[in-house]
Amino acid sequence: MAQPHAVVIGGGIGGLTAARALLDGGWAVTVCERSPSLEPVGAGLAVAPNALRALDVLGLGDAVRERSSLHGGGIRRWDGRWLMRLDAERIRAWFGDPVVLLRRATLVELLAAGLPGGTVRTGSAVTGVDPGSRTAPAHVLTASGELAADLVVAADGINSLTRRTLFPEAADPVYAGFATWRFIVPADLPIVPAESWGHGSVVGLMPLADGSVYVYASVPGAPGAQAPDERAELLRRFAHWHAPIPQLLTAAESGDVLRNDVWYLDAPPRAYHRGRVALLGDAAHAMPPNLGQGGCQAMEDAVTLAHTVSGTDRADVPAALARYTAARRPRASAVVRRSARAGALLCCGCRGVAAARNLALAAMGPLGPLLLRRSIAGIFDWSPPGEGRR
Repeated sequence: MAQPHAVVIGGGIGGLTAARALLDGGWAVTVCERSPSLEPVGAGLAVAPNALRALDVLGLGDAVRERSSLHGGGIRRWDGRWLMRLDAERIRAWFGDPVVLLRRATLVELLAAGLPGGTVRTGSAVTGVDPGSRTAPAHVLTASGELAADLVVAADGINSLTRRTLFPEAADPVYAGFATWRFIVPADLPIVPAESWGHGSVVGLMPLADGSVYVYASVPGAPGAQAPDERAELLRRFAHWHAPIPQLLTAAESGDVLRNDVWYLDAPPRAYHRGRVALLGDAAHAMPPNLGQGGCQAMEDAVTLAHTVSGTDRADVPAALARYTAARRPRASAVVRRSARAGALLCCGCRGVAAARNLALAAMGPLGPLLLRRSIAGIFDWSPPGEGRR
């Protein structure tokens, strides 16, 4: 019997994880990436315990764990006063793993390194998808020709052409009410990992294993605003915040600061599949970044999808994808809702709401970390299919 063939649309974290997982399951894989290279857009990435267990399926979990650099931290006010301290080792004790912060490019390199030559076709934009049926293959149309596939994995992002093609009635992304900035900068001084909260504004400082710092910031506002110099805009907003935030902003190169309005899929499509096509990652469940789960959920999708279609006859792929939808849609939709609620609370510009939020967190005292554990347990304790729950 000929080897089954999968086409993956998109060479980001989710698409490459799916490609690796399917290859390990005996599939031939072609990845179509519209950009001229696999160099990712973005700066840092949080890999939580649930995603580390997904990477374990590919044999990459330990390579990511080696890059863990978080040893303490918590949440602070904009003036530096602590609202809650959290020892990173508690996360490891609770869930068996830490949260690892690393460069997005590092994870892309790790995933791509295990792909055979010729698997990834860069500069290959997809212009159309036919989902096929139980008896007919799917087809993916690109500028260089048409590809037939037993399975198509659509990891083509929040503005997914595939999602709009398969589910034209699905709701469009909605604006989350805030924008984010991200960059990585070398650090000449020790950095305590922390997220600092102001009146609707947030700044995160996360040291990386190579001695640099991943910096992110969020502010509420209308979509579409752009500054001539985004680094100068960050200094205008945050120069009066506690050290070392102003120093790190000053050290950044203007061209390295990425600014994005945050959009997400408030209402999921009615299924994550149609015919032989499966939606994955942001194409299925784009979410605000406030829980750090966007890439993590894409990695969960990828190993679940590969497990679901493993050993499946060609004719049974559509039925296997129905099981994929049943496994992933309820969970990912719940994480989207929780991420949206967290974003609305953190980036609310009302001073009264921000003050009440900070007072409540500070008043928790030693109970704060325990309540945090309860709030994230349903996310971090996921295990890949076939391995049981933790």
